[in-house]
Amino acid sequence: MAAPSEFKPIIVGFLCNWCCYGGADLAGVSRFQYPPHLRVIRQMCSGRVDLEFIFRAFAGKADGVFIGGCHLGDCHYNPEGNYDALGNTMIAKRILENIGINPERLRLEWVSAGEGTRFAEVQNELSAKIKSLGALGSSEGKEITVLQAGLQAATDLVPYIKLVERERFRVQERKEENYRKLFGSAEFDKLFQELVLDKLAMSRIMRYARPQPMAATQIAAGLNLPGADVFRHLNVLAQRGMVKLDGNQVQVVAVA
Repeated sequence: MAAPSEFKPIIVGFLCNWCCYGGADLAGVSRFQYPPHLRVIRQMCSGRVDLEFIFRAFAGKADGVFIGGCHLGDCHYNPEGNYDALGNTMIAKRILENIGINPERLRLEWVSAGEGTRFAEVQNELSAKIKSLGALGSSEGKEITVLQAGLQAATDLVPYIKLVERERFRVQERKEENYRKLFGSAEFDKLFQELVLDKLAMSRIMRYARPQPMAATQIAAGLNLPGADVFRHLNVLAQRGMVKLDGNQVQVVAVA
């Protein structure tokens, strides 16, 4: 009987050309050891790693996503590009958690071209973490198709999220502590719930209910959303003429 094969995670890595990619190259030339799980996509700047890239990577069944850029204050492409990467990562983690994906599957690190040792250490840590979590969906206890549907809903919402980020979530003075302060505040939590997560929930409901009419309780169970939230979102969607509520059974049908 053949022994079960060891889980080999797939980690998609977006590496900035000027720093982290150089660090990866130095790690290779120096023969620093780390697992061969990283699939590298070279970017001119970590700030160019769009939210859509992250969601599409996970939708393609990546078990983890890594973003590597220049140290803050030392961006070689755009003086503030890596601050954009920091904000995007914080937003992406919240959205991933909301649709049922462990946010620890996404990691952002600053690695200079001269830090080959650090690059290897980060990859060893990340590979160990992803291996402990298992394949995407396994530790989350969700079917990959369910997660992919949530990721697609999040991807559809990206243009709107960018607009909201520019208008409401922009940090005026670009310092790491300011990002931590904003994204860790109760005010941000409330705003993010209202402007992003509620919209995401409604998008997921629309996608889930589109194939056929179903009870609101089925939607809540299928999407793992609180029943009260589902009823609240359905009322809003009905007011906008995007769904029809059918009697006391609260059956839903998406309007074309």
